[in-house]
Amino acid sequence: MTRWAVDDPVDGGDRRLRLTLVRHGESQWNRQRRAQGQRGPGLTEHGRSQAARTAARLATLPTPDLVLASDLPRVVETARPYPAEPVPEPRLRELDNGAWAGLLLTDVEREWAGDIARIRAGEDIPRGGGERFADLRRRVAALLDDLAGQVPPGVERRVLAFTHGGPIRALVAEVLGLGTDGHRLLDDPGNCSLTEVLLYAGDGGITAGRLVRYGTDDHLAAAPASAAPAHPHAAEGDA
Repeated sequence: MTRWAVDDPVDGGDRRLRLTLVRHGESQWNRQRRAQGQRGPGLTEHGRSQAARTAARLATLPTPDLVLASDLPRVVETARPYPAEPVPEPRLRELDNGAWAGLLLTDVEREWAGDIARIRAGEDIPRGGGERFADLRRRVAALLDDLAGQVPPGVERRVLAFTHGGPIRALVAEVLGLGTDGHRLLDDPGNCSLTEVLLYAGDGGITAGRLVRYGTDDHLAAAPASAAPAHPHAAEGDA
């Protein structure tokens, strides 16, 4: 089906970057409701099943020009069934939760109640002494600039990236031009969900962006009901 491009930006530039983002499958610490950040083990059996079904769905899409992945275990394992070796990209790592990593979410909320209250009130403070969300947004914005700058004139380049919930929210907020706390407007994308953005670039860098889809997971609908995780979505910071 041919798309009517009436809404495409007039000054969008002659280069386009189509970026498909995959959140990792259910991890062991997702299942246990522990804060993860940049630590934690790999996937549960359910998460591996999600990864396999996601790889099958991705195989039906046009072949990407580049495949990237966070170098953290739960993402490396999610990308494994896909038939192309990803390039490790540390900027796709989750928000660093510092001292919170590995703790039960209930314990973090109890022991750092003051910090949690400040975050929920809209203040962007280092999570557990680690990163602020602004730090995460800066590094994914730098990645976007680098990827857009690699697109030749007159070309649409496709990039597939396996990552985490935090970077997906930060990246989408950046593409849509949302404010510094714009990630708070976005729900957490589910495990192994797909998000797609389209960036327009010219000689001066990225000129416009569009959200094509966010957190879609219909490719996982075939999972047996008994295999569904108790907590399919993680808290902020890819808990």
